[in-house]
Amino acid sequence: MSDVQKFALSPATADSRSHAEVSGGVRTEFKRAWRSLAVSVALIGGDLIASVSALAAVRLLISFTEFGAMKPIAPHLPVQALVLVFLALGLYSGSSRSPYARFRVRAAGVLLFATLDAVVMGRPGGPFLLFLTAASKTVTLFVAGFYVEFLIRQLLIHYGFWTAPTALVGTGETAQQLYRSLNADPELGFKPIGFLLTPDDAGKNHSTLPAPVLGTIEDFAQFGGRAEVAIMTSRKHLAIAHTISDRLPPARLILVTDAQDIETLWLRTRALGHAVGLQFERDPFLRQNRVLKRLMDLIIAIPIAILSLPLIASLALLIWLVDQGSPFYAQPRVGGRGKQIRIPKLRTMYQDAARRLEEHLARNPEARAEWKRYFKLSKDPRILPLVGGFIRQSGLDKLPQLWSVIIGDMSLVGPRPFPQYYMNSFDAEFQRIRTLVPPGLTGLWQVTARGNGDLTVQEAQDLTYIRNWSIVLDLYILFQTLPAILTAKGAK
Repeated sequence: MSDVQKFALSPATADSRSHAEVSGGVRTEFKRAWRSLAVSVALIGGDLIASVSALAAVRLLISFTEFGAMKPIAPHLPVQALVLVFLALGLYSGSSRSPYARFRVRAAGVLLFATLDAVVMGRPGGPFLLFLTAASKTVTLFVAGFYVEFLIRQLLIHYGFWTAPTALVGTGETAQQLYRSLNADPELGFKPIGFLLTPDDAGKNHSTLPAPVLGTIEDFAQFGGRAEVAIMTSRKHLAIAHTISDRLPPARLILVTDAQDIETLWLRTRALGHAVGLQFERDPFLRQNRVLKRLMDLIIAIPIAILSLPLIASLALLIWLVDQGSPFYAQPRVGGRGKQIRIPKLRTMYQDAARRLEEHLARNPEARAEWKRYFKLSKDPRILPLVGGFIRQSGLDKLPQLWSVIIGDMSLVGPRPFPQYYMNSFDAEFQRIRTLVPPGLTGLWQVTARGNGDLTVQEAQDLTYIRNWSIVLDLYILFQTLPAILTAKGAK
């Protein structure tokens, strides 16, 4: 008899589930249905509010133009039609989609709605008014809907509706790392509540686990269905689950595998007989993709750079008043293809910052350990009082780097540009991969882990971005940058 069969033995028979198991499953199903309904209603309500506000703003804008004054604005599709489009595309199917997947679905839905709306509206006032109205609606509907959904999602996370209680099967390093990842990123829709033991975990010390042990998979079939999702970190775990599947409470079963070296955001699965194939057909390094990225950088960076000049001048004056000296400095960093570039920043530290850091680390071992792990300090003696912390946390110190984007040393989105000593902390292969793309003003790491992630997290986020790059991913990161700045997420 195999270990799996021994582990699955239970007094309960396959065709006789206990009353506790049945009632536990019913409770789980009821909680899941109630949570899913609450999420759907909240998302639909948010989209209705955002859409009504966006369309009202567009009508007001058009009415002030020369074309709008000539003729009344034509009728348009009601906002309920946009909600129906999103519903058909699965945008309201609970929290089962990742934020990035929701971004893509929302973009597709708004474009489809705007196209149908243009067909209904016809051509009053000529093609230019039609284009102006359609473009204005598309942009305002998407922007308003994206940020209203973000706020709704944060509220749902806060009150426990967005995340599904999740049990992690096994207690190995993969399961523990997954626990930390899911716990740090609730927007993925999972709330890990503990671990389920497998035969491989017998006799191990579980006192150092980051969450409690819920029991075994066999117990999972009997403890009332506290978890809506069970995540397996090995095919052996899935085999155990199949053995006792008739007595498991209703739950989503997910088998995870490490796919860091492939394009995870563009995977498609294909059934190949008894095997499963992972299909991906993209090359983010094609010349046309680089040209498209460069065009987007110039179209966005040039107007923002011009508009930000008064703000940069005001911040520079504040810095000079606190610590006389140049409010700007340029630091050498490793750029694309490994060449050295100099990136300008607003100065947020004392002019003798290097000396202050060396003295602080020499007398504070805990700070030295923190610096070695993150190359950042939660309490940094180099930061200028009054203005330095605010400018750094808000990211405003990077505004001069818009010039680096314009001249081509950087991109709006990409891996963070590191000094050489920071790059030397990584292995040679990762350093090579990282320089395949230009460094960015913002990036995946900045809008997720930011200062809360160590070098391991940094490497994983950068690899995810480089492997999965697309214009849509860049736009998603740009949209996510504003909430990250406003909430000072992980800023140090």
